[in-house]
Amino acid sequence: MQLMSSNRCVSLPIPYHQRTNVKSRSFSVPRQGVVTCKVSMKEKSTTVIKTKKVSLNNEVILSSTAIPLLYELAARGPKGFLNPAADFFLGLGLPEPLVHWGHPAAMAVVLLAVGGYGSYLGWQIRVGEDGELVAKATDLHPLLMVFMTANFTIGATGGLLSLVMQGQPAFSTSHFATGITGLILLYLQGMLSLFFEDDPNARTAHAYFGSAIMALFVIHMFVGIKLGLSI
Repeated sequence: MQLMSSNRCVSLPIPYHQRTNVKSRSFSVPRQGVVTCKVSMKEKSTTVIKTKKVSLNNEVILSSTAIPLLYELAARGPKGFLNPAADFFLGLGLPEPLVHWGHPAAMAVVLLAVGGYGSYLGWQIRVGEDGELVAKATDLHPLLMVFMTANFTIGATGGLLSLVMQGQPAFSTSHFATGITGLILLYLQGMLSLFFEDDPNARTAHAYFGSAIMALFVIHMFVGIKLGLSI
């Protein structure tokens, strides 16, 4: 994209989303006079060229039909991206109990069954005396905890959609705060395993830090049940 005024020509990058059916974006350029804006966007074998000339006292408005995702996020907010998905699932006519309690039930099973057993195996690796059980735990513990983390990450989206579908605030609850905090800590917890070979203390930190994270998710679960009963 080029902005031409008098003898000056300033090159502006064309955003990644080069689609012609998205909303317009405006730039303000503090320069007096008439400016010719030429936008050239190439999509596959088609080249789209748009020229616009605007003069508004000392302010020139440069309009482009290409909007990056970042600008869309800033304009609509995170909830704006959830609304289309929420409308789609509402259109399926899902039973109200499923929308209301589906996320809590699924995540409770993952937390208590997968996370609980995975935590038990993790401690068996550290303090267990049964060699066969320790060997089993060494293989199974990381798989279960990665599975739990992936399910929590995906399930978080489902929980947010559930709140939006019920017309509730999605990002201003203590349930959201404890959930996002727990997810971030889980990612950091997984990174500790990268230092096991170099630092023996990393295993100790991993064990106690992991137990603290599991306790946080138990609190998160009860906060979520309280939220579910209140709406």
